[in-house]
Amino acid sequence: MRDFADRIAVITGGGTGMGRELARQLVAEGCNVAICDVSATAMAETKRLCEVERLPQGLRITTHLADVSDEEQMRRFRDEVAEQQETDKIHLLFNNAGIGGGGSMFTNSREQWEKTFNICWGGVYLGTRLFLPMLLQADEGHIVNTSSVNGFWASIGPNTPHTAYSAAKFAVKGFSEALMCDLRLNAPHIKCSVVMPGHIGTAIVSNSRKIQNGIDTDSLSPEEIAGARRRLDAGGIDTSPMTDDDIQAMARERARSFLEEAPTTAAAAARIILDGVKTERWRILVGDDAHRLDELVRATPEQAYDTSFYQSFAAEVGWKLG
Repeated sequence: MRDFADRIAVITGGGTGMGRELARQLVAEGCNVAICDVSATAMAETKRLCEVERLPQGLRITTHLADVSDEEQMRRFRDEVAEQQETDKIHLLFNNAGIGGGGSMFTNSREQWEKTFNICWGGVYLGTRLFLPMLLQADEGHIVNTSSVNGFWASIGPNTPHTAYSAAKFAVKGFSEALMCDLRLNAPHIKCSVVMPGHIGTAIVSNSRKIQNGIDTDSLSPEEIAGARRRLDAGGIDTSPMTDDDIQAMARERARSFLEEAPTTAAAAARIILDGVKTERWRILVGDDAHRLDELVRATPEQAYDTSFYQSFAAEVGWKLG
């Protein structure tokens, strides 16, 4: 698919981050876009940003409330896309939605763990399963599944358990690679790519908190403060001299730095992804840190989870994640 003009793209998690930037760049190339998210406010901002430049006559940008882990909501999303885009086909499917959280099998609840897994993996499965008939109707199509560097390296540091997100992203990577063969045999006009970003500047830290806890505030609850203290203490940081306000400030700073100090912006990530689609690359690493981590894990897989491996890699690329 060498260009996106007059095509129809579906993007999950289109309210913020890479999903928003994919929408903006696709619209700029004349592509019709349908996005879903759990936040109507975020999607309205994405749509506003897409419409800042005058759109070509007839170009459609539609927004749809949907939790990608809920099959009923995803079926409704698909049906709304068909109705509002006035189509029985789509050309591009970006299974992009994701959250963090639920990292530990011990200190996080089963509900937290499964929420992360069901969004990050279940959303990819449901998106592919439910939109595949519409892709089959197109003359050519492309499925783009967002995994992560945590799809080949299940860590963000030795002091931070990361099981739910990593398990989901490994599943996305394996599914995407297997799907390529399935498509080649049964729908050769549809391609598939797996995207593996490194640290991208998005609001996933703050958004994940809100989705995990069903809230819309940046302030930590007493339970969250207590949990943060436990994690910090387990990581060797004595929190006894810290006030609750100190813990709040640390959480705000972590979310800010993840967004604003990332080595790759969401806009740059979206451009890399779309360029990868145009050149039919099935494996799209995003960011210099992703490329370097891929090299290191392949070179020394047995040492990949040693503390020294992380410390050396983090110092080389400037990671401050875990």
